[in-house]
Amino acid sequence: MIAAGFVLSGVFKRHVTNQVYLEIYEHLDELVHLTDFKLTGAPQLKRGLSDVRYDIPMSGYYWEITKAGDVLARSASLNGKQLLIPANDAADLGTRTSAVVGPSGTVLIAERAVSISPGARPIRFVVGTDQRHVDDVVSRFRGILSWSLAVFGLSMILGAALLILYAMKPLDALRTALANVRTGAAKKLEGTYPLEVRPLVDDLNALLVSTSELIKRARTQAGNLAHGLKTPLAVLVDEAYRIDEQGLPQSSATILSQCRKMQTQIDYQIARARAVALRSVPGTVAEVHKAAEEVARALDRLYRESGIEISNDVSKGLLVSCDPQDLNEMLANIVDNACKHANSHVRISCDGRPSDKSFSLCVEDDGKGLPPEAFEVVFEIGERWDSREAGSGLGLSIVRDLAELYGGNIKLQKSGMGGLGVVLTLPAALQVDVAPLT
Repeated sequence: MIAAGFVLSGVFKRHVTNQVYLEIYEHLDELVHLTDFKLTGAPQLKRGLSDVRYDIPMSGYYWEITKAGDVLARSASLNGKQLLIPANDAADLGTRTSAVVGPSGTVLIAERAVSISPGARPIRFVVGTDQRHVDDVVSRFRGILSWSLAVFGLSMILGAALLILYAMKPLDALRTALANVRTGAAKKLEGTYPLEVRPLVDDLNALLVSTSELIKRARTQAGNLAHGLKTPLAVLVDEAYRIDEQGLPQSSATILSQCRKMQTQIDYQIARARAVALRSVPGTVAEVHKAAEEVARALDRLYRESGIEISNDVSKGLLVSCDPQDLNEMLANIVDNACKHANSHVRISCDGRPSDKSFSLCVEDDGKGLPPEAFEVVFEIGERWDSREAGSGLGLSIVRDLAELYGGNIKLQKSGMGGLGVVLTLPAALQVDVAPLT
């Protein structure tokens, strides 16, 4: 539009200048026609020019008749002053145009040389108009053109903005629908979309359905594998006890040890595979307070006779991007270990707000805790710091793998209650509120 403004302004200026010269040519023809040529004396006009502006002093409209540099006659508008016309060849009898200095600024002139007798110097007729008249017209045009283009440009911007707002509405709706799927508020993309977006929505819904079915089949196969191995392991364990009864305790212990390792690896890999599958499902969301409350309630009944108090200090409304069952399993392992080593109190708390990108769940006890050198050992598969304690040594290993598969982590630290503090960090779930694209 800026380039168009310059082009239109230039075209208009050229047009106005041409119109001025056409008018000058007409007045030049009229001046020559009205001049009474005499062989002696100054030429005389039969009458004044039809345009009265040539009679108004300093009007910007001038004419002049010269011969050999001497002024023979001039218009009243010159008010006794002279146009500074460049020298001309006496043989040149044509008409030419130029810009000269006049009494009121630059003057656009047209001059013509007329010969009245052979061998005599020609008489030069000059008619001119001030450049300022052209500049005034062009300036007014440029002002109107600038405002017009500005209004037109603003209307185009407004139209483009409205078009973008209208065109982005389906994408905003699609973005909101995707957020609903990711937060678990919906299982598929819902809503009405235009024909251009509908194929994409249908393909995404088909992909969601296909992914869910694939994950269900994978979980089913993992469960079938676990059940398929359960019976052979039970038979091996039973045979180990038979061998022990037959007087071969060392062989029996070896078989039982290997069976326990096999069971540990099966449990570990099944839990890991299950977490990987659920992590890929859109809408996998769990509420931290609810999971902590369920775990606390279940373990409170188990450890009530031991005098262990479990407190849940997790705020409501905190959502993590994790399967609820996996979150329950991780918390259950951590809280169960805390209850086993606590003296009287276990506390579950959470450091975070709904706007945070991740939440840190902390489980603390008032027991004797662990030395720092044991913080990494207890995460190894099947390893326990105190071999006299009951358990498979698999709980914290599964918790760490589950947390890492969901993009989180787990670490041990000294508890402010005197015992051990376990900090489980998990990514926060996306909120349903989505800012519009525009």
